[in-house]
Amino acid sequence: MNLKNKSAIVTGGSRGIGRGIALRLAREGVKVAIVARTSEEVFATVEMIKKNGGEAIGLIGDVSNWNDVQKIVEETVRKFSTVDILINNAGIQKPIGLFQNVDIKEWIRNFEVNLFGAAMFCKAVLPLMIEKRNGKIINLSGGGATYPRPYFSAYSVSKTAIVRFTEILAEEVKDYNIHVNAIAPGAINTRMLEEVLEAGELAGKKELEEAITRAVKGGSPLEIVVELALFLASEESDGITGKLISAPWDPWKNEAFIEKLKVDKDIAVLRRIDDKTFFKK
Repeated sequence: MNLKNKSAIVTGGSRGIGRGIALRLAREGVKVAIVARTSEEVFATVEMIKKNGGEAIGLIGDVSNWNDVQKIVEETVRKFSTVDILINNAGIQKPIGLFQNVDIKEWIRNFEVNLFGAAMFCKAVLPLMIEKRNGKIINLSGGGATYPRPYFSAYSVSKTAIVRFTEILAEEVKDYNIHVNAIAPGAINTRMLEEVLEAGELAGKKELEEAITRAVKGGSPLEIVVELALFLASEESDGITGKLISAPWDPWKNEAFIEKLKVDKDIAVLRRIDDKTFFKK
């Protein structure tokens, strides 16, 4: 994959999935701007990249604050000249619990980070990508985006919205050679697993039991998500846009599946299934 000298912004890049993606992009020669609110972890990741011969900067800010978003993009452009790749990874899971019992302010906050944060970064980088008629945007979806997930209403609904936003934006910018896709990462063992364990019964019996099992046996490999992000950031994925691709579930390394993603408008998207359309295809 020829990504050398490309530049990328990775939100939530100081730990977990975001850090994994940032480190992998840097190994491919991408200049990476790592964004998060925790300065210690951000600059630790930057140092890891620099020690391995890569180029990176750490930028502290709140992804839900438009002024912060603009400053982050401006600083990235000042340092790296442009933004070729945007990874919208920053996200929060809380509140956890029955919808009627959770704090509505905390519920709204989830959308401010998960949905509005991603939208604002897209808004800020699109003029750059449109001007050079090229760009890759990758949004991280999550559990509950394609199925009901009780006790995680804010997270599930915001991540569903991310998928539809991905589809709409992909259509709007396709004439500028800008590709926009979403990743369903699967059950990765990150801090969100710890939050489920801490929530206990508030997370529901099924979620709690699955979390306990994952804590013992391990979750989906982080590397699968990282490699999918790398693929979607590269020219190898050209022609694939507006799709939600599952890192652990979809055979996205299969050439036949890749071609299907390019031509079939009804695969890897949000759709209402009915017997008049889908079952007759």
